[in-house]
Amino acid sequence: MSSQRDASRQSTGQQNRRGHVRVPVNQEFECIEEYISEYVSDLSKGGVFIRSKNPLPVGTTVTLQFSVIVDDVETIEGEGEVVRVDMSDQRMGMGIAFTKLTAESKQLIDRIVRQYKEGTL
Repeated sequence: MSSQRDASRQSTGQQNRRGHVRVPVNQEFECIEEYISEYVSDLSKGGVFIRSKNPLPVGTTVTLQFSVIVDDVETIEGEGEVVRVDMSDQRMGMGIAFTKLTAESKQLIDRIVRQYKEGTL
C-alpha cells in the first residue's frame, strides 16, 4: 500500500450504514501487528480498513497495492481516498473508500465477499 505510500466484522448497524458487508482478512497479522506498520484488516466492495500506527488525514488520495490472504495470497490494486481515521488503541487506522480498482481486483473482491456471505470463506 502507498499513499503515494504504496479490514473484524462491524456491528450490524454500522454495516447497514456503510452499505457494504465488511469481510475480515489478514487476521494472521493480528498476533504480530506490533512488528508491522500497516495492514488491511477488512475489506468490502466499497473500501478497506487499514490498521496503521500513522493513519493519513481524511481526504488523502492513496494508491493501493496490498495482499490479502484468502486461500492463497492475492493482490488488490487501485486508488482510494481516506474517508475515516480511528485513533483508538484497539483499532488505530484509516478507512479508505475505493475510487478506482483494476478489473481483476474488483472481481477478486466480489468473489471474497460472495464466499464470505455463503460461509465458504
